[in-house]
Amino acid sequence: MQRVLHRKLKRWGAVSAAVLLACGVPALAQSGSLAMLGNLAKGEWTIKYRDGSPDRRICVRSGLEFIQLRHSEPNCSRFVVEDGASKVTVQYTCQGNGYGRTNIRRETGSLVQIQSQGIASGLPFQLDAEARRTGSC
Repeated sequence: MQRVLHRKLKRWGAVSAAVLLACGVPALAQSGSLAMLGNLAKGEWTIKYRDGSPDRRICVRSGLEFIQLRHSEPNCSRFVVEDGASKVTVQYTCQGNGYGRTNIRRETGSLVQIQSQGIASGLPFQLDAEARRTGSC
């Protein structure tokens, strides 16, 4: 059943995936290993936003911290769209506070490019940023 649903999700695209996630398909929402993120250097990272927003520093323990930069809720459901050696794409839904889709491209173990867009607190967002490991935390 999950294999058939997964094939249909690929064919239907991201919008359909978000609808299915909202209707309660949690098993697929948690699938995917996201090994690339786990291989990033641990420690303090500085995120530089290309729109001129102030830099942000985060403590990276698993790499998953980059997925939900505009949603701090821990219990958002996630759907792994792409899980490659140098790029991951994750779509997530935070019940009652919107959703997002994040692309993370690894350049090195201490440098990634991040693009994310969605809805947070009822407002649309779009971000384009570079994150670099800058120290320990």
